Amino acid sequence: MVKVCFVTADGGRVEREAAVGEVMLAVAQAAGLPLEGTCEGQMACSTCHVIVTPEWFAKLPTAAADEEDMLDLAADVARTSRLSCQIVLSDALDGIEVRIPGESRDMQRR
Repeated sequence: MVKVCFVTADGGRVEREAAVGEVMLAVAQAAGLPLEGTCEGQMACSTCHVIVTPEWFAKLPTAAADEEDMLDLAADVARTSRLSCQIVLSDALDGIEVRIPGESRDMQRR
């Protein structure tokens, strides 16, 4: 199991444990966080955009060109932005912290 910490747009912290190999988007959704993931992990949207803290960003594999293209469409993008559907949790990511952008919306919650 690995620990994941989500920092919400209002500064709250939501901590969860997840299995190695689980995708961060699924962990966030199971925690009730507002990451829609409209395309279900196919990198055809940016509704699962998160901002990874700098110390953890360096531990992630480099984003693919398709992911970078989708991040260009994301609101509130930062230098350490990633799509949570592309972050597969591993032992090396135990304790990872990500921030959910203020512009994040889950249209399924309306």
